[in-house]
Amino acid sequence: MEKFEGKSILKGVAIGKIHYYSKGEQVVQRVSVEDTEAELQRYETAKETALEQLHELYEKALKEVGEVNAAIFDVHAMMLEDDDFNDSIRNTISSQKVNAEYAVATTGDNFAKMFEEMDDEYFRARSADIKDISERVVSVLHGATAKNALGDEPVILAAKDLAPSETVQMDKTKLLGFVTEFGSSNSHTAILARTMNIPALIGIPVDEKLEGRTAVIDGVTATLILDPDEETLKLYQEKKQEEERQRELLQELKGKEDVTLDGKHIRLYANIGSVGDTAKVLANDADGIGLFRSEFLYLEKSDYPTEEEQFQAYKTVAQNMAGKKVIIRTLDIGADKQVDYFHLDHEDNPAMGYRAIRICLDREEIFRTQLRAILRASAYGNIGIMYPMIISVDEVRKCREILEQVRRELERQDIPVGEIEQGIMIETPAAAMISDLLAEEVDFFSIGTNDLTQYTLAIDRQNAKLDSIYDSHHPAVLRMIRMVVENGHKSGCWVGICGELGADTTLTGEFLRMGIDELSVTPASVLPIRKIIRESTVK
Repeated sequence: MEKFEGKSILKGVAIGKIHYYSKGEQVVQRVSVEDTEAELQRYETAKETALEQLHELYEKALKEVGEVNAAIFDVHAMMLEDDDFNDSIRNTISSQKVNAEYAVATTGDNFAKMFEEMDDEYFRARSADIKDISERVVSVLHGATAKNALGDEPVILAAKDLAPSETVQMDKTKLLGFVTEFGSSNSHTAILARTMNIPALIGIPVDEKLEGRTAVIDGVTATLILDPDEETLKLYQEKKQEEERQRELLQELKGKEDVTLDGKHIRLYANIGSVGDTAKVLANDADGIGLFRSEFLYLEKSDYPTEEEQFQAYKTVAQNMAGKKVIIRTLDIGADKQVDYFHLDHEDNPAMGYRAIRICLDREEIFRTQLRAILRASAYGNIGIMYPMIISVDEVRKCREILEQVRRELERQDIPVGEIEQGIMIETPAAAMISDLLAEEVDFFSIGTNDLTQYTLAIDRQNAKLDSIYDSHHPAVLRMIRMVVENGHKSGCWVGICGELGADTTLTGEFLRMGIDELSVTPASVLPIRKIIRESTVK
């Protein structure tokens, strides 16, 4: 029996045989061609086929893991249609009179290297995306068909690394869990694993010698156990059975109130990134939607979404929630969420740059269009509005002023609007430190613990090299959360958490004792959190 420690992506147990998955290197040879026009046509045809594949992957991911997680394949499609990328390939074919495979591979390598050498972590991460799309086109040119990573029986998949496209294409009924040597806990593949509820570990040495060996993934201790002895195997089989039993028991909590043993009612909401995610919110019995990430209406478009398009999306969600609260976060573009048609300049540190409310207050027409759509939708349900990346009282007052101007415009046009709560995200240390002043301006706070942790600890949460010191339980972060709760309550402002810490069951009890009024989590986390709430006391 052997044990290896890595980093856990999802707490859970998986037991089964390992299947080692190797992508295999694509051999690309340089071949001289006389008919460059024919070779250019070969490339264009392959590119269109690759775009069709990406569209199919998007549709498959949309059904299985939701719009937010499917967006990566739209990003890949946009990169494949990038003018600079395509011009380089065409120029290589025409000027060097070489085959399309060589031109694509060379261009892919050059662009990937260019991104790898950039200072910014976000752009360095795009290097892997460039490699993925160039390998896809080369595969099409080679006439390769999609490789089935799994066999007929359910397995634990072991690989050096996995691309999001590879993860999505797998038959989930045959996937017990996966183990990779490389990758980050914030990678697209890790996010997909959490969304699909698949136990997964990263940072485990992987090679072909693992093929066929019996293994256990222990997501709690982040351990891979190879060839477990009879006693160990029996222990984990019992743990697996207990997991299944607990899942069944959680279903009995549907319809129950989110009230502690000593009578405090907690608002237990869910986070969504698309209209389609509303079904998951209802299926998991959340009290409402605490974070509707509106930027994904922009990410999926090739041009600015119109007021009518936004209105229909917000209205549909509000109507589907049938009077339950829906909090819409205004546009949070920038940092790791780039949109070509915004024409944002390159920044050395985009996480702290031109993003979110800074763009909205600078490009006011975009902001006004979104606010009109939200206010119109408020006549059809219980909508709240939340402004992200706030650092000052002046920003909040400007947002409220613009919203009031837009409301008066709609009223003059006899367009009905409803009552609407206004809140802000507390995700910067600045906002936390002046939360007593900000609480005088708004109805609620929603603490975005992902960015608050990143900025408080001065650690880029996208940087895999810093995973070992990225500590969302850091006393500084928890002290800030407590301060925000206390300051909010002094001014009659309710306070919630919408970042990943909201679903951290090891902190739920502490948050309740701090006085948190609301927790907004992934839909799948609603019932586990409800169980803890109903078993807790706040005094």
